Amino acid sequence: MENHQNTNEVFDALAREGVLINVSVRYWRGHKKLRPEEIGLESDQVSDRLISLGHKRLLPKECFERLALVESRVHAFLEQTTFPFLGGLAHFVPNVKLEEVTTQLNQFEAEFLSAKQVFLNSYQEWRESALAEWKSMVAHLKLANPADVLAAIEAAFPAEYRLDRFFAFQTHLFQVVAPEQTSASAISLADQQAVIEARSKAAREAQERLRQETETFVGECITALRTQTAQLCHEMLESIATSQTGVHQKTLNRLVRFIDQFKGLNFAGDADMDRQLEQVRQELLSRTAEEYRNNETWKQQLVSGLTALGDRARQMAQEDKAALVQRFGELGRRKFALAA
Repeated sequence: MENHQNTNEVFDALAREGVLINVSVRYWRGHKKLRPEEIGLESDQVSDRLISLGHKRLLPKECFERLALVESRVHAFLEQTTFPFLGGLAHFVPNVKLEEVTTQLNQFEAEFLSAKQVFLNSYQEWRESALAEWKSMVAHLKLANPADVLAAIEAAFPAEYRLDRFFAFQTHLFQVVAPEQTSASAISLADQQAVIEARSKAAREAQERLRQETETFVGECITALRTQTAQLCHEMLESIATSQTGVHQKTLNRLVRFIDQFKGLNFAGDADMDRQLEQVRQELLSRTAEEYRNNETWKQQLVSGLTALGDRARQMAQEDKAALVQRFGELGRRKFALAA
């Protein structure tokens, strides 16, 4: 009973500490699946187990560069500022990061719409140029049915007026909520009691599963931030050891930005890791890169401090997070009581 109560507290605390976000970037990719008949084969001559004909690119890759760049930047941004929730079903955004995330996504959407308009404006010209290239290429392939291949290629290009439906930049926010049990009033009179009970049972099981997975999720978020701390220290030490400059200001600035980022993502209240990072900020980041380059003793202190932080973060990432997760749930309950 106590474990179930703790699980509920973690779930409720997570619901109060942030929201789920789902971002979808869609655009026409300019691909067409290759069929056996288009290369002079009968469909029964091709075994799916042995041959994969793949896709043809209808337009050259450079036509999609701006759209692809926006999409990749969106994915990278979400990886840096959110946590994947339930295997990537959505991303969890702590409340303190929500304004930053939504503002940046709005900027990405504006860039996407601009890239989309450039694509649409150039589509007809690119289409005609690509078809000319296809005609030239097909002529050299010596296919049994070149006219059919060209007809299939030409038909694969959407009409210009229909292109718009292939493009979308959508952002949806959700609250972390478990499914509720279905009451009799929500079921039509034609349904039997057995149906009501079955749906209520499914809701109860889904609630329990989601709450258990929420505990795992919070623990994984703590582990991820600690692991990122250790990885950053490793990369900084490698840069200091291999760079001709030695200690570069950009290297120190990475740690400054990471500490600030950590505070925004530390919704679970990992006070130990926060304390370690603040100590490093005070002891190691009060000097400039030039000062470290000009003083070997200070440089060794920087190397020793980063090594100690990396080792400690790596060790903490391997520790059991159960106590931290439970404390997170209790903290959420106390916040709720104070707000009430």
